[in-house]
Amino acid sequence: MRHAKRLALLVLAVLLVWAFFALGGQKWLTLNGLKSGLDQFTVWKSTSPVLLGLAFAAVYVLVTALSLPGAVILTLAAGAIFGLFWGTVIASFASTLGATLAFWSARYLLRDWVQARFGNRLKPINDGIARDGAFYLFTLRLVPVFPFFLINLLMGLVPIRSLTFYGVSQVGMLAGTLVYVNAGTQLAQIDSLAGIVSPGVTLSFVLLGVFPLIAKGVLGWLQRRRVYARWTRPRSYDRNLVVIGAGAAGLVTAYIGAAVKAKVTLVEAHKMGGDCLNYGCVPSKALIKSARLATQMRHADHYGLSAVMPQFSFRQVMARVHEVIRHIAPHDSLERYESLGVEVLQGYGRVVDPWTVEIEAADGRKQRLTTRSIVIAAGAQPLVPPLPGLDAVGYVTSDTLWDVFADMDAPPARLVILGGGPIGCELSQSFARLGSAVTQIEMAPRIMAREDAEVSELARAALTRDGVTVLTGHKALRCEREERDSAVRKYIVVEHAGVEQRIEFDALVCAVGRVARLQGYGLEDIGIPTQRTVVTNEYLETLYPNIYAAGDVAGPYQFTHVAAHQAWYAAVNALFGQFKRFKVDYSVIPWATFIDPEVARVGLNEQESKEKGIAFEVTRYGIDDLDRAIADGTAHGFVKVLTVPGKDRILGVTIVGEHAADLLAEFVLAMKHGLGLNKILGTIHTYPTLAEANKYAAGEWKRAHAPQKLLAWVQRYHAWRLNKPTGGSGQGHP
Repeated sequence: MRHAKRLALLVLAVLLVWAFFALGGQKWLTLNGLKSGLDQFTVWKSTSPVLLGLAFAAVYVLVTALSLPGAVILTLAAGAIFGLFWGTVIASFASTLGATLAFWSARYLLRDWVQARFGNRLKPINDGIARDGAFYLFTLRLVPVFPFFLINLLMGLVPIRSLTFYGVSQVGMLAGTLVYVNAGTQLAQIDSLAGIVSPGVTLSFVLLGVFPLIAKGVLGWLQRRRVYARWTRPRSYDRNLVVIGAGAAGLVTAYIGAAVKAKVTLVEAHKMGGDCLNYGCVPSKALIKSARLATQMRHADHYGLSAVMPQFSFRQVMARVHEVIRHIAPHDSLERYESLGVEVLQGYGRVVDPWTVEIEAADGRKQRLTTRSIVIAAGAQPLVPPLPGLDAVGYVTSDTLWDVFADMDAPPARLVILGGGPIGCELSQSFARLGSAVTQIEMAPRIMAREDAEVSELARAALTRDGVTVLTGHKALRCEREERDSAVRKYIVVEHAGVEQRIEFDALVCAVGRVARLQGYGLEDIGIPTQRTVVTNEYLETLYPNIYAAGDVAGPYQFTHVAAHQAWYAAVNALFGQFKRFKVDYSVIPWATFIDPEVARVGLNEQESKEKGIAFEVTRYGIDDLDRAIADGTAHGFVKVLTVPGKDRILGVTIVGEHAADLLAEFVLAMKHGLGLNKILGTIHTYPTLAEANKYAAGEWKRAHAPQKLLAWVQRYHAWRLNKPTGGSGQGHP
């Protein structure tokens, strides 16, 4: 129905434009045509001034709405017929109303198509218009060198409100309207349109047009001066950049700074490499690999081998985890970064003022460095819930378990894991596979709640299959400790549907999330606002434009790869922001949960699309039908692609299956560079590989959008060819 309405409107507009030219309307909208008909207009005005005014306004509205040539002539005519005051009133309101109709027409007919066609390439323009659209439009309206009709149409394609467009257009065009109406009052003396607006007047319009942008820049400068007013700026600086925190964000920031020959100091109080190397990604993946191998040994009969119960020392498993950390540590080591030109200081960094960082070493010695820019990359730490009795029973977090469990000869017999997010799920499955009786407790209705419901169910089924008792919808109330027969027994009490339940455990892991490290860095002392993270703008600037935050401490994503991504923006803006600043691009962010099967996603999933009211189509390909997955014994999972309805533009992808995180990279690249499913389908994928799943998913989309009517005609053509007699040569070709 909507397409029919659009077509009808388009046909009507075309017919009106055709009628205008067919009836010779263009002859009247010339300077000579206006002069020749002026006497008649004068007669009409003397007999019916109001009716003439309304009719003139209606014609003006129609001409501008259809983007016909002649708006300038009509403005002159308004002055010649109605005088300066009423001519300005009529021309101003009629031109603005006509412009708004053209704006609405472009929006109704073309905006959806343009936005869908160009997608992410329009995002910077859309963001700029959403933020400063009124300024841009005002400038364009004041400067007469920009075609009037083109502004109307283009603004209809971008996200500017109709009321804003009307109001700014009304005010912005007033100066130009006044000039032309005034010229129209002396129509007899005008020989050409070129003389109405002289170069001097044009320059005045240009200066007037850019004034709002200049004023905005001046206001920003004054605001920055106010922020720094209570501080004394150093006359010189010891460093170009000081980075606090040597995790992913801090390391990449320092590396980039050194690579462009800036004088950079990196401050770290604990271990180089941050959480990911020492407590997160690296040790967890090492543990996952050992646990996975143990499971494969138990199920070796699936591969034609004899199933065996794995014999292992848990202490050796944990020793391997630490060996993996030691092996990777040189990549992030103090020695490596010093060899790259970064000064690395061991100690606690605290911001004293916007240009000074104080570093306190472990022995208590302090030194202060002045710097042009500062990057806070302090990372995050595990969130420990305020659970009564938790300290009494003892607990570990996703950070501390690696050292605590390293001294155990066997995994905890009864292990409770609080949290149903990615960390909790990975740890639950791994320890269950290594022999622990794991109970996973999640307060929400399902685990991995950010994913679609079907993904959560698959994850729950996978964990349950490995022996994890998954308790969703269970709220942890308190922990209890009992001493009985010289033995200590520990319990956690949970509530579900109004019923309390006691669960005994030997060890408890808190994996309910992570919170930014905000204390101890001097942020509160100099007034930098913090909420759950350090408050930054789109350039990663804090309250002070020379102090930046990146990584988990800045949010909104707590991923190592996002921290490294932000680090580029923080480093470049900190060192070269006086020339050009870059806004952080979060449009294509991938992530993965490394349970078995893996869950990986980029962009939107179904539940997010519905929450945001974004229309989508779903294409699925079941990995159970993939040759390589069948050969590997991993024929489970799927590739699910969300696209714009009727288009191959990718909105988001979820993959569940073996090596899902690796398979996702192709879709990440496609989304980043605006490549659709047709491009993936047209790309040769090696056979037999798991990566073919991506191509087959694209093929499913193509099959669903096959042109059935055209194929019916092709079928008739082939049927006709079957009955067509061949030539004398015996060849089947005509």
